Order: sequence, then structure tokens, then C-alpha cells
Amino acid sequence: MADMGLFREAVIAWAAGGPGGPARDLAARLSVRAAVLLEGPSDCAAVNALAAGRGRDLAAEGVCVLPMGGAMSVGRFARLLGPPGLDLRLTGLCDEAERPYYTRALERPGAAREGIFVCAADLEDELIRALGVRRVEELFQAEGDLRAFRTFLHQPAQRGRPPQQQVRRFLGTKKGRKIHYGRVLVEALDPDRVPAPLDGLLAGL
Repeated sequence: MADMGLFREAVIAWAAGGPGGPARDLAARLSVRAAVLLEGPSDCAAVNALAAGRGRDLAAEGVCVLPMGGAMSVGRFARLLGPPGLDLRLTGLCDEAERPYYTRALERPGAAREGIFVCAADLEDELIRALGVRRVEELFQAEGDLRAFRTFLHQPAQRGRPPQQQVRRFLGTKKGRKIHYGRVLVEALDPDRVPAPLDGLLAGL
């Protein structure tokens, strides 16, 4: 739904110091009921891919999947979107290292009725473990990235690293790659292999 994209942009502009009126008007017009606060666009790609794979249109359901540009922004977004702002139901997915930011922002009364879903390292790590390194390499081949990955493995810094860490590092070596594989990895998952934090987040929406 394109209008939910407009709402997302209005919220991001509001958080950056702009007026809140456009976000308030769109929230009312679109009947926005909940917001998923995510660190970045690769997490959004994964959440949207899982929802689509389960036949859900989160925008049509009044759910805004929102990349904040980093976990340290969660307090600002929570104030605007939860009580006493738009009073939406808030939830979030974060890395273990960023849990304290989310805890302070969302675990106050009324802010996050569904809780916070935490990945052990990050979402990419969860997805790689769920699929296995061999399957991820097959996906690299299908997406035309296997040669680049093998070249990456010859870098001195990668020698001696566990294969899972090598794959995870590779995903961050090119702009847009993490976003692309946020979708690709999720679409390749067997239904019973979805990482618990991602599965729990979607089930609670």
C-alpha cells in the first residue's frame, strides 16, 4: 500500500524534527494500529518477505514496518508513535547488543503489549543458522554472488573465521546486499525453520 509508505516517510520526517501533522492525518486516514520498530531496511525486507510468504499484507492490516536508522533512535520513535503520541501498539525486533535501548523505550506501561523480539547476534546470523552455510552458498550462486563470495574468502581477515561468520561478514560488504538477502534468505526458509524472534514478531501482529 503506497499510502503506508507516505506515513512511514512522514514519521521519519517528524522524528527528524519536522511537523507531526502529516503523520497524524495519515495515521487516522489509514487506520494505522501498530508500528514495528526495526533498526534498518534489511530487517524490514525480512519482515515483509515473511509476511508476504504467509499471505499477509501488513500495510492493509494497519501495520507500519518502520526502519529507524539505528537502535539508538528507538526512544524518539516510541515517544512519537506510542503514548502520549499517536498511541499505536508498538513492538520491535533488535539485536542482543541493542536490547537495552529497546527495553528502555518499549517496556514502559502501554508501549509494547507484544514485547520485544531479540536476535542472538543479529537477524542475518539467525537466518544463516536456520538455513545452514551450504544452503546460503547455493543462494549466492543463484543470485550471482558466489564468485564474489569466494574472492572474499581469500582475504587475510577471513582466514580462520568460522564459515557462518564469513557469510555474515560478506553480506555487509556491498551497499544494498543485506537488504537484498534479507528477502532472499527469508523466502528460502522452510516454514518450520523460521527463526523464533522473527516468527514471534509476525505472529503477534
